[in-house]
Amino acid sequence: MTRAAPIVTDRLILRRWEARDAAPFHAMGRDAQVMRYIGPPLGMAEVKAAIARQNDLLDTGGSCFRAIERVDDGAFLGFCGIKPGPDGTPIAGQPEIGWRLRRDAWGRGYAREAAAASLADAWANDVARVAAITVPANRASWGLMIRLGMTRVEDGDFDHPVVPEGNPLRRHLCYTIGRPQ
Repeated sequence: MTRAAPIVTDRLILRRWEARDAAPFHAMGRDAQVMRYIGPPLGMAEVKAAIARQNDLLDTGGSCFRAIERVDDGAFLGFCGIKPGPDGTPIAGQPEIGWRLRRDAWGRGYAREAAAASLADAWANDVARVAAITVPANRASWGLMIRLGMTRVEDGDFDHPVVPEGNPLRRHLCYTIGRPQ
């Protein structure tokens, strides 16, 4: 089995992005509650470019922010996975875990299930350390980081270089976790 193979849990399939994911991903990104800590919504062209970037990461590096499909009904729930951290940040090029789910999937344990499975995949493939970033106001996100066993990096807060000065989403927290021994 290659790293590009889907990651399957009891309730979820974390898989390569498909053309059918563009419309629900676009719709999810137009939900103001989903995007409140992330930034402005993406247009359909930007969504398709993001999907292509993630699939390219999966093809070249074996990991990306994968589409989440619910096993029971095949519904697109969002994404979760590990990709290289963004340029210009303290985690640039390092394995970064991230997730985003559509609002009606919140509070059901899907993000934790997908993130735990993504970490298990990383550990099985000899990744030594994984980082995560979020804005201070996103308590649900950093709360999940803590529940996953991640630790906030002391003196690791930073201003995200792609977020304009004065924007309340500019400041970011950084959490990390090392592969269990």
